[in-house]
Amino acid sequence: MAKDVCVLLGTGSIGQAIIRRIGAGKHVVLADLRIENAEKAAKILDDAGFETSAISVNLGSRDDILRLIEHSHKFGAVKYLVNAAGVSPSQASVKDILRVDLYGTAVLLEEFGKIIADGGSGVVISSQSGHRLGALTEEQNTQLATSPTEELLTLPFITAITDTLKAYQYSKRCNVLRVMYEAARWGKRGATINSISPGIIITPLANDELHGPRGEGYRKMLSLCPAKRAGTPDEVGDMAAFLMGDKGRWISGSDFLIDGGTTASYWYGDLQYLKASH
Repeated sequence: MAKDVCVLLGTGSIGQAIIRRIGAGKHVVLADLRIENAEKAAKILDDAGFETSAISVNLGSRDDILRLIEHSHKFGAVKYLVNAAGVSPSQASVKDILRVDLYGTAVLLEEFGKIIADGGSGVVISSQSGHRLGALTEEQNTQLATSPTEELLTLPFITAITDTLKAYQYSKRCNVLRVMYEAARWGKRGATINSISPGIIITPLANDELHGPRGEGYRKMLSLCPAKRAGTPDEVGDMAAFLMGDKGRWISGSDFLIDGGTTASYWYGDLQYLKASH
């Protein structure tokens, strides 16, 4: 019997926290670049009473995204899309960051915007990093928001990027702008789409960073931010559940910064010292 389908790309702690809040009684498609990650998440969720399937997907490939849609439709109409996939400045090249985080996310929103079910909703996990990029020109904003997806990586100010952090920041700024652009099209299908920009969230990877060679810098930053701590996947999950639920139906095309006040402090408070390194 066909069910509503939830599709999750990126099967780590944040993605799983969201799915636990929206996936009950639905078929949950777990997509990850590494099939073993998807299968591990499937086992955890299966044991918690969710119905799942696992698939390997490269977010930076349109063919893989189309294959994901084909797989998802085997189980029913796609009602929810969560993109928690991506690569970070410390683990990927400029080329890969732009291909996956910028181009891939834009293609994902484009293709799922063609098939998302009436009453459906999507959430893109972006990053506070996009809010640390200075203001772009109106022309640059428009180009990032509206350029055909296959032209995004050829924009002159994108091809000029040589630093992985800048590639990541531009990618995350683009995520927010593409969400705004796609919200108009998703709305014609009766669906909403928003982005969430988390700060440092405690996941296994982040925990390693906090106790690794750069841990002292991270701990100092957290101690000086207004919340004086990192966030949890569940706090992001609660925000996503609100946006994707009945109470969030009037919200679309928006970005929600959830970082314990870190960005506010980066621009105007005790964390202004970080600007020099960016």
